[in-house]
Amino acid sequence: MVDVGRRAALAALLAAGLVPCSGARAANGAAAPAGPRPPTSLLGGEIRRLPTSRKVVALTFNAAWDEAGIDTVLAELRRRGLPATFFPTGAFADAHPAAVRAIGAAHGLGNHSYGHPYFDGLSTAQRAEEVRRADTAIRTASGTVPLPFFRFPYSSTTPDSVADVNDLGYAAIEFTADTNGYLGPQGGMSAEAAAERAIDALTPGAIIQMHVGSNGDGVVLDAEALPLIVDAAESEGYTIVDLRDFLVP
Repeated sequence: MVDVGRRAALAALLAAGLVPCSGARAANGAAAPAGPRPPTSLLGGEIRRLPTSRKVVALTFNAAWDEAGIDTVLAELRRRGLPATFFPTGAFADAHPAAVRAIGAAHGLGNHSYGHPYFDGLSTAQRAEEVRRADTAIRTASGTVPLPFFRFPYSSTTPDSVADVNDLGYAAIEFTADTNGYLGPQGGMSAEAAAERAIDALTPGAIIQMHVGSNGDGVVLDAEALPLIVDAAESEGYTIVDLRDFLVP
């Protein structure tokens, strides 16, 4: 296990550009992702709000189940000319490569682990393997380089697990609010209720978490809620921002 001081030093070097990510080895022996990297403001803890005072909000979607809502979500984002960041699991990428390719052609792809386990029960080596396997699967499916953003399954974070993904070169991007649309009508949710949870959380730098899957019932409330959320955010003077804008080139 890497000590805290060494982790902090490595994170600072990566963020400052003193360690080239394309060839760097993380402290646990895993290769850091190539390309743009997170700044220091996105390292050292889980990120639930972007480091800005501007009235911007980031739309993010997890993909771990079926692909029922992807076409609707992509069409709405395309119609409005808006960015979003998607966090597929590696298993999802292996099962639905065409969907991940379509997403990656227009939007940034983060990393949501390979098999969606609870990270607090894994060792550092097991966490690294989950992240690496997902990265490989997402690259293969999309034909693009994933972003250095990791989202924990179940949002189950610990200081140790956050430090481990930081060591791998990833910022731990969580969320300001989850719409809970993934619960579906059977879970007492509606598109309006999902949108309301996002709208209530609007604040400069807010990160909204949604899902593109139906969780088995064929209904994707977040796809229905998306236009409601965007309309409300824009009416309150918010701009939809791309998480890629917060990376260091």
